[in-house]
Amino acid sequence: MRDLFTLLVKTLKEKGLLLSCAESCTGGLFAKAITDISGASCVFNGGVVSYVNDVKIGVLGVSADTIEKHTEISYECAKEMAQGVCTLLKTDIGVSTTGFAGPGGGTSADPVGTVYVGLCINGKAESYRLSLGEHLSRDEIRNEATCRLAKLLLEKIN
Repeated sequence: MRDLFTLLVKTLKEKGLLLSCAESCTGGLFAKAITDISGASCVFNGGVVSYVNDVKIGVLGVSADTIEKHTEISYECAKEMAQGVCTLLKTDIGVSTTGFAGPGGGTSADPVGTVYVGLCINGKAESYRLSLGEHLSRDEIRNEATCRLAKLLLEKIN
């Protein structure tokens, strides 16, 4: 994971981009992984761990209607979380995670191991669904989501 985040910090520096994150199911792992890299303060403004809906709505500006219509584990919520953290922390890029890390939770449509990630890059937001699998442990799901988000971000900015 360290090599991946070293590359992410290097790439963000080269492109002159500032990053922030809004995390739910990963609980700050993305922020930890990036701040483990020396020099990350040049490219990372900070993050919000929005584990409950009140924080998603009150801090990140996620619409209560979005959560009511689509739930907090959805494409729409991940997208709004990424947009909200960009605005809040004044960055070029915002990323987000929301999902079911298990062992409990999940639905038939979104079982444990489902994580939605959001990316907002220079005002354009999109979201993706990761199906990481119910067979993984909670730690494995959270770590895998963190790495996949970093890889996706690298793909998008390169």
